[in-house]
Formats: sequence, C-alpha cells, structure tokens
Amino acid sequence: QVQLVESGGGLVQPGGSLRLSCTASGNIYSIFGMGWYRQAPGKQRELVAEITSAGGPHYAAAVKGRFTISRDNAKNTVFLQMNSLNPEDTAVYYCTMTIVRIDTTTSSDYWGQGTQVTVSS
Repeated sequence: QVQLVESGGGLVQPGGSLRLSCTASGNIYSIFGMGWYRQAPGKQRELVAEITSAGGPHYAAAVKGRFTISRDNAKNTVFLQMNSLNPEDTAVYYCTMTIVRIDTTTSSDYWGQGTQVTVSS
C-alpha cells in the first residue's frame, strides 16, 4: 500500500508565505511525476504545479512567479513554496504522485488527504 501525507497548511495574511510538503510511504518502487492541485469552495479542482522525475516544473498561470515546486527523490517528498499569497489562493491543496509499487509493473496515481490554506487578514 502507498500513502501520501501532506503538511504545512494554515492561515496566513495576504502577502505572506507558506511551504507545503508531501511525503509518500509504503511499498514504492519508483515515483514519476509529482504535483499539487487545489480546490476552492464551489470550484473544480485545478492544477497548481507539477514536476517531472527529471525535475522539470510546470506552473498554472495564476501562480507562476509566486510558487515554486521542488522534489527530494531520496525522501519521496514534494514541496510547494508559496510566496506573495493572496485571498484567491485560499483552497484545500492536494498533492499527487504517479507511483510504481514494488508488487506491480504499472503506475498509478495517488493523492494526499488535502491541507487547508487560508489567506486572510
């Protein structure tokens, strides 16, 4: 089995920063892409940022220049550094990873439980 556990959410004032982390554990053989999505109340889940196994990042237009995604392959962890936060960034943030388990030959997508980020004065 594989689990993704997120941390780092919370309440922050506009203009502030937060750093999210997500670590995968279990019978992992390899991890391909990693990413972050978010879902605001009444809206669909949307891509925030993703990073390939080679480290190439891709950002949604709304966060480009403010957010930075990175990964630590040795620790099966993906990070999201969020700067210059504004109220429109308020959402539940979910991490996702494409993982091949030791007992399989195919990859599957796994999701974290979500962490709340609230930007408010």
